[in-house]
Amino acid sequence: MTTQELADAFTALLKAGKFEDAGHAYWSDDIVSMEPMPGDMAMIKGRKAVDAKGAWWYANHEIHSVKVEGPYVHGQQFVIRFTMDVTPKDGARMVMDEMGVYTVQGDKIVEERFFFGS
Repeated sequence: MTTQELADAFTALLKAGKFEDAGHAYWSDDIVSMEPMPGDMAMIKGRKAVDAKGAWWYANHEIHSVKVEGPYVHGQQFVIRFTMDVTPKDGARMVMDEMGVYTVQGDKIVEERFFFGS
């Protein structure tokens, strides 16, 4: 599978709202996930830990809508843009603009790195 094929399939699942299915199908067991913030979730390693991060996200946010754009492929990496309308359980409703940069080795995503817009 080429990076373009993987990126297209992964993104199609995300666009269909199947975030967990996308991760389960395409994450490496040793995936590294990085967020632009301090603390425990700044860098998560391993599929189980990344699954737990996702579970925390869903438990702590009401998601009103998600727009997924891309993928934009270059070599062994691709970018997806997310625009999310969410309300944190302990905060005010907000629209998040986020870019995910994904690195592929073999037929799996080995790293995901997120960047937030202002």
